[in-house]
Amino acid sequence: MKPAALPLVSIVTPSFNQANFIEATIQSVLGQTYRHIEYLIIDGGSTDGSAGIIKKYEGRIALWVSEQDKGQTDAINKGFAKAKGDILAWINSDDTYATPHAVADAVNFLIANPNVGMVYADCNFIDEEGKIIGKFASRQTDYERLRRGYVHIPQQTMFFRAKYWKELGPLDPSFFFAMDYDLWVRIAKIAPIRYLPGRTWSNFRIHTSSKTNVDDERGWKEMLRIHYRDGGSFFAPIVAKYYLRKIIGPLWKWRIKGNA
Repeated sequence: MKPAALPLVSIVTPSFNQANFIEATIQSVLGQTYRHIEYLIIDGGSTDGSAGIIKKYEGRIALWVSEQDKGQTDAINKGFAKAKGDILAWINSDDTYATPHAVADAVNFLIANPNVGMVYADCNFIDEEGKIIGKFASRQTDYERLRRGYVHIPQQTMFFRAKYWKELGPLDPSFFFAMDYDLWVRIAKIAPIRYLPGRTWSNFRIHTSSKTNVDDERGWKEMLRIHYRDGGSFFAPIVAKYYLRKIIGPLWKWRIKGNA
């Protein structure tokens, strides 16, 4: 198959003051073996030198801007509004692709399975230095499981068809954290989403200033908002998980403090 016949993949990186990590992100995208990639970086006006790092690669980036925006969700929406790809993905500026074959694997699967709306795979947890410290508990899910709170999709690994973005997008700007969960629910309602076990496509970086560490509670509240918005029951597993975390979290912190 000639390169021109391959689907164009548009990858967006939203960023703000991630100079310590963004170069690794950029290199992991530009190092992909799949060559029909349109890469867009939407920086929110960083003041830490991020723009200088991005500029080093501007000859290989389809589009980049560094200007004030309304946050991560707004930046992703801005990027996809300019994207021309048949397949879309976003990877945050502190995460990386774990293998140079990630995009090719995703494209090959979507070509072979035209009914599938989105595909995802396994993901590592890495620390600030890039060392693997764990594994994301990825597994197959679907619309019904997502609605009940079985959220086992690493956002860093997902690739979805642009037709669903045009039909269902953009991301809801009222969400700071769960914008990806909201999109998965919307896609899964009308098209299959598939997990490919045994393939590790991305690295999810955990560090002191990451949203996962700083504002995890807000993320759960937003997922509950989606659950109730779509007619979810108070007795659903996602609600039980939320309250269990609220009980266990303080107890765990108290135990650590008591043993310090």
